[in-house]
Parts: sequence; structure tokens; C-alpha cells
Amino acid sequence: MRQAEINRNTLETRIRVRLDLDGSGKAHLATSVPFLDHMLDQIARHGQFDLEIEATGDLAVDAHHTVEDVGIALGQAITQALGDKTGLNRYGHACVPLDESLSRVVVDLSGRPGLFMEADFARASVGQLDTELFEEFFRALVNHAGLTLHIDNLKGKNTHHQIESIFKAFARALSMAVMPDPRGAGGIPSTKGTLG
Repeated sequence: MRQAEINRNTLETRIRVRLDLDGSGKAHLATSVPFLDHMLDQIARHGQFDLEIEATGDLAVDAHHTVEDVGIALGQAITQALGDKTGLNRYGHACVPLDESLSRVVVDLSGRPGLFMEADFARASVGQLDTELFEEFFRALVNHAGLTLHIDNLKGKNTHHQIESIFKAFARALSMAVMPDPRGAGGIPSTKGTLG
């Protein structure tokens, strides 16, 4: 069962994440950051993961700690659910449009964290949320999931569309990477015999 539950409690945030990589796209999201909930819903629905996230944080300061710590906890859940990664595709990629916006995301379950993100958002915020926090979210996620992640928003004029196309593409790419290798290859998908 490729499932995980993570509880992360700090002086700044309290977060619970439940993840099922073999789900059906069901989501229960309550981070108190509505636009973040909307983006996390894209991960669940377009990745076909079952995802529950509940978070409380010091939003009176700003959303930074909540967004980053949700990324940390989700990354930890991905690591726990994947186990030793035997027999997986390892790689995943997706190009996803949303109206005028187009994003490309490529994932490698390498065990070596790295975020390479190019996104020139049209506005500095969407709703009350600073757009720079999405890079913080993905950096936290890759550092704790051990992913190499390339994110490119290739075009876009509407900030909501740009971010949403990134999250949809991430969901599709991650879904491909965590699937069993369709060639029936067994073992760890690395000449090293390990990912990490």
C-alpha cells in the first residue's frame, strides 16, 4: 500500500498530511490559505492521488510558514509512500495548458533534491498570496521528497493560469514517475542500484 501519514508540528505551524499514491483524485484540503488549497486540489485530481491536508499556521504574520511547511510535509509523505522505489518509472513529464498559459514540468525520483524553476509571473500576488511562495513550496517539497524537479512556465499572462498550469503539470509528471515501469522492469531504476 503506497500510503503515508505525516504529522508536523512546530511553533509556527501544525500540519497533517495523508497521501495515497494509488487513489482516485479525492481531496480534503484545509490549510486556511484558499488559493493554496485550490492548487493542492490540482495535485490530487490531476495526479489521481488521494490527498488530505489540514494545516494551521501563523497567518497573522503571513502565509510563508504555512505554504513552506505544507511543502515539507507533502514531500515527506511522498518519500514515505514510495518506499525504496523498486520497479517505478522514476521519470515523469507533462506539458499542460490553461488558456493562454503553458507549463512544462519534468520529475526525476532521483533521491537528489534539486529545484530548477523558471516562471515569470505576471503579478506579484494572486488573491492575498505572494507568488514567490510557490517556489518556496516546491523547494520544500523536493528537499523532503528527494526529487529533481524542473518547472518552466513557457508562456502566460494571467497569474492564476500560470500557477495552476504549473500545478497541473506537476501532478501529471509525478503521477507518471510513480507508476510501475510499463516495460516490466524490476529492481531499482538506476545503474547505481540505489536512488539517492
